[in-house]
Amino acid sequence: MTSVTLCSDDELQELMAAMQSDDRDELQRADRLIDAYPADPRLHFLRGSVLASIGRPIEALPSLKQAVALAPDFAIARFQLGFFQLSSGEAVDALTTWGPIALLPEGHYLRFFVGGLTHLIRDEFDEAIARFNEGIAVNEENPALNGDMQLIIRQIGDVQNAVASDAEAAEGGDTASATSFLLDQFSGQKRPN
Repeated sequence: MTSVTLCSDDELQELMAAMQSDDRDELQRADRLIDAYPADPRLHFLRGSVLASIGRPIEALPSLKQAVALAPDFAIARFQLGFFQLSSGEAVDALTTWGPIALLPEGHYLRFFVGGLTHLIRDEFDEAIARFNEGIAVNEENPALNGDMQLIIRQIGDVQNAVASDAEAAEGGDTASATSFLLDQFSGQKRPN
């Protein structure tokens, strides 16, 4: 069995600090670290996150997929890859990607968030909001993701109001599903961390 060399905690912290600053060299830093540590899934995940956040989704997807391929149990990478797929209109791929998240311990925040997104796919808004709130209540590991889920909850309310207004105006005319409208709105937003 071969051992995998991962980047040091200091190098990882420096990359994460660059991602949170305004330096805008985080992508180059990630690429340099990936060249040095190609089997480190955390680096591929961070690279994909940077690319998604700067509006380069076509390049982000392979990085996120590589992170999950290298470390299938890397739950947050799996969650983000699935979310990326969902916001790209690939709900079936997202559900497949999220499948192993069901194996996380009962009450894990990612299980609640995946449950909420699954309800969202089916336009089950009240259930989606309930799952998101349950996840937010137990998520102390990734506070930034709580903010993203709260944004989705707010957008669900906005979409419900817009759909109700459109339904009244159209009186039975064809309207897009509320979920597709919501995902179109969210796809331009920052991806979860």
